[in-house]
This record gives sequence, C-alpha cells and structure tokens, in this order.
Amino acid sequence: MELARATSERGELVLRRREDGALELRVNGVFVMDDQETSSEALLASAALASVRHPDRVLVGGLGLGYTVRALLADERLGEVVVAEIEPDLVAWMRAGLVPSVLDDPRVAVVVGDVRTVVADLPDASVDAILLDVDNGPDFLVYNENSAIYTSGFLTTCDAKLRPGGVLTVWSSSASPALESAVKTVFSTCDVKPVPVQLQGRDELYYVYQGSS
Repeated sequence: MELARATSERGELVLRRREDGALELRVNGVFVMDDQETSSEALLASAALASVRHPDRVLVGGLGLGYTVRALLADERLGEVVVAEIEPDLVAWMRAGLVPSVLDDPRVAVVVGDVRTVVADLPDASVDAILLDVDNGPDFLVYNENSAIYTSGFLTTCDAKLRPGGVLTVWSSSASPALESAVKTVFSTCDVKPVPVQLQGRDELYYVYQGSS
C-alpha cells in the first residue's frame, strides 16, 4: 500500500507498506531500505560509537527511515546528532508521523541539503564521527552524482572535519575494493565489517567501512 509519493530533481520517492507489514522506501523504483532489516544501520552506529571516547557531536549523512540515528541516540554520551538529508519530503514524512520519528529528540538537528555541502560547511575538527548512509554504495548508485561521496577527495574533506580520535564509517550494499582503497588513501586504518542480513527472504551481505587516523 502506497503511503506517500514525492518527486524531486533527483527522481521519485515512494513510501509504502508491504504485504508483510514492513515499511519500505524506494527511490526511482529501486529498493533502498525497510524497517524489517536494520542490523547494518545499527552496526554503522555502534562501530562509530565504540571507536570514539567522547562522542559529543556526530554527523549522519542520510536520514532514511531513521534507524542509524535511533541507534546513536541510545548512547547517553551523545551530545548532538547533525543529520544531512537531501530530500525535504523524507524529512516532512517523518515529521508528519508517516515514519516513526527520531526528530523530536532535542539532540537531533536536521539540515536539508547535500551531505557534501553540509560537511564542507562544518568548521574543521568539529565532529567526533561522520556516518555516511547516503546511497547503496559506490557500485550500485540510485543517484549517480553520489559517486563523489565515495572518493578520496570527499573523504579527505571528512577527515579535516573530524576531531583527533574521530572516525568515519560508510555503509555499502556490496563489497567495494575501490571504496576500501579510498578509505586507506585518506586514513591510517580501514576496518571492513561484513554484515549478514535477511533481505526479503534472501541471505545477503552488507558492508560497513571504517576509517580512523
């Protein structure tokens, strides 16, 4: 059952309730995420939090259905989460209650805009972690311009915004040697975490890449 539909310059967003009861988000007809399999979002958050001694301020690229942010907010040490989301309709659907909201927590600040611009506008050394769950990863893009997110150029910008001891974590729907290479180019370490998931009855592997200096 379709709950909401919107069109932006990047294409069409559809929020639907599947027959199995899951809430699902599709972009340009491509499955992006649902609320049934959220383990990789939880790992994206927990991997970052486990690596940062004092996670006072964290930036998340991509609001999605809110599960990465929700996992971060479970940590009482967290001071502020800045969420960069390029689709204003997705933010509006969450504010309207079509998607369970994480936006009413006073620690959450949403910036509607391209994550590349939002990160570039941050002062240097101003966040403890940057978590990127913007697209399906560099090898299966929903929006082709997001390819720049996975390059050493943008990752270098992210590194400049991290405080000493900060980390970058990146979600990908598939293993990506190119992304691993880009992370290793910028950061002194790169940890690759495969995440076994059940995706609508199929066994799949998602991946979380983490870089630290």
